[in-house]
Amino acid sequence: MVILLGDRAVKLRKPVNLGFLDFTTREARRAVSLEEVRLNRRLAPDVYEGVADVLGPDGQPCEHLVVMRRMPGERRLATMVRSGEPVEEDLRQVARMVASLHGRAHRSPQIDRQGEVSALRGRWTDSFEQVLELPDRVADPEAIQEIERLVLRFLDGRERLFATRVSEGRIVDGHGDLLADDIFCLDDGPRILDCLEFDERLRFVDGLDDAAFLSMDLERLGAPRLAELFLHWYVEFSGDLSPASLWHHYVAYRAFVRAKVAALRHRQGDSGAAWEARELTELALRHLRAGAVTLVLVGGGPGTGKTTIAAAIADRLGYTLLSSDRVRKELAGIAAEQPAPAPFGEGIYSREWTERTYHELLSRAEALLLHGEPVILDASWSDAGQREAAEDLGRRTFSDLVALRCTALPQLIAERLVHREGGMSDADQVIAAAITATAASWPDAIEIDTSVSPEQALERALVAIHARWPTAPWRFQRPQLEPD
Repeated sequence: MVILLGDRAVKLRKPVNLGFLDFTTREARRAVSLEEVRLNRRLAPDVYEGVADVLGPDGQPCEHLVVMRRMPGERRLATMVRSGEPVEEDLRQVARMVASLHGRAHRSPQIDRQGEVSALRGRWTDSFEQVLELPDRVADPEAIQEIERLVLRFLDGRERLFATRVSEGRIVDGHGDLLADDIFCLDDGPRILDCLEFDERLRFVDGLDDAAFLSMDLERLGAPRLAELFLHWYVEFSGDLSPASLWHHYVAYRAFVRAKVAALRHRQGDSGAAWEARELTELALRHLRAGAVTLVLVGGGPGTGKTTIAAAIADRLGYTLLSSDRVRKELAGIAAEQPAPAPFGEGIYSREWTERTYHELLSRAEALLLHGEPVILDASWSDAGQREAAEDLGRRTFSDLVALRCTALPQLIAERLVHREGGMSDADQVIAAAITATAASWPDAIEIDTSVSPEQALERALVAIHARWPTAPWRFQRPQLEPD
């Protein structure tokens, strides 16, 4: 219970036992009140004034109150976002404050355990069970089933990613409940209130998970641009160059937890909570789809424009691009741009060198995929065995595989090969003809005709990549870190 008294707000805890918390004794209420003040002074030291004792008729304490400086309601971040007021500078400061909190936060083996993939799997599983146990399901059961499938698929293939997060010290004693309703944008800077104090394990999270909570809430409020900006700023201040797939995963996790809470409120009689639960479930699903780790094969013979298309896709989506031409010359110990022409099937283009090149290409891709990084592999992919190896890699890393085969008009291919200058490829018209003649059919690949304009070809490729999902949320791209 919150009581507003002039320029003060006081919080009184009810003597309840909800299973996961027990405030039935005065001593327990006092202890958690003191903890609330201690924790929240990390981000709002001038708001949390202390814990006051309420004295009974005998002069002895009978209750305890958290005493706070009252915040102006019109400066609540959620209110300002809803009304369209400018909040960018305030959000930038919030990102700096959260990153600073994480930078100086306590770390320990006990905290680290909450960042392991098994702990995250357990939290997801608990939420699934709690939602499915509700007698009146307000969210689409098929959507929940797809969420569960995508979540477990991501976790199954990313144990190395989460182990790296732990080893880098990314698991912290954070805020745990970053909501726009609990942030106030004052003239002298933001105040972030109401961290999660009743169960420390729920505060022991990956710093990205903590920040993703506010990003999710901003998107829920109808401000996806602000949600993405906030994450960019958090990355800038924290120096955390994590894969976009992990951002999407944590935003989805926070959305699904809030959907569960809304479903529980609906069960308790809040009629408007059903709509909120459905919206948050859809938000979670969109981010899980967008965060599905993807392996894109871009193939085709020399002159078909595959390297140009692969580079354009990588630039647009922020995927890591690996090229067989570059890898081949690295293995040979020569510069990527240095010519190394040879007859078809000879020199560094012999079958042995080609097999070695594709093996290295897939090995590098595997390391990236296991860390949640989507990858584009630029190669001819003319051999069915090499394509089968790529498909196996997708299965082993629990990644989505998309195959694109570039084509072009014969006269255009010939013209490109004649006028080719520089670049990593050594193929001429003779070699191109030999590759085309020996290439195995690739019926599963999506054809991208590059005879059209580069912009049209790129759009067709992007449509093919995104055809798996009907909608996508904002697209997080890792910013370039610069000294602040």
